[in-house]
Amino acid sequence: MENTAMADLANTDATGTVTGGLRTMLRLEGLTLFAGMTLLYAVWGGSWWIYAILFLAPDLSFVAYLADARTGAVVYNAAHSYMAPMTLMTTGFALTSPLTLSIAMIWLAHIGFDRTLGYGLKYFAGFGFTHLGRIGKDAKASAV
Repeated sequence: MENTAMADLANTDATGTVTGGLRTMLRLEGLTLFAGMTLLYAVWGGSWWIYAILFLAPDLSFVAYLADARTGAVVYNAAHSYMAPMTLMTTGFALTSPLTLSIAMIWLAHIGFDRTLGYGLKYFAGFGFTHLGRIGKDAKASAV
């Protein structure tokens, strides 16, 4: 029976979200990440022009939604997960590469900023369905 439930879950567009104090905690973690990486970048002495340009780069992943919601979610989540920028940061330390470290800090700051605003990882159901709750005008309409 348990395997059937897991199979059903895997075959649906589940859109469960975190709520309450845990949701607030996750958004505060995002704020901490954003502030921490931005402060580290400032101490690092990085160029603010580069920061401004690269800060929005992960949002180019929105273009994948032109294909379909599933592709959009996969690409968006890849660009907004901690895995790639943390790998980049580790590589930057290992190779003593200031540029690599700078890119990783900016990328992590972007993810933190998005999470602070409630833009979580996306479900296949559509752009407005995130692990931190619904976003967009449909979410506001359903909350009323």
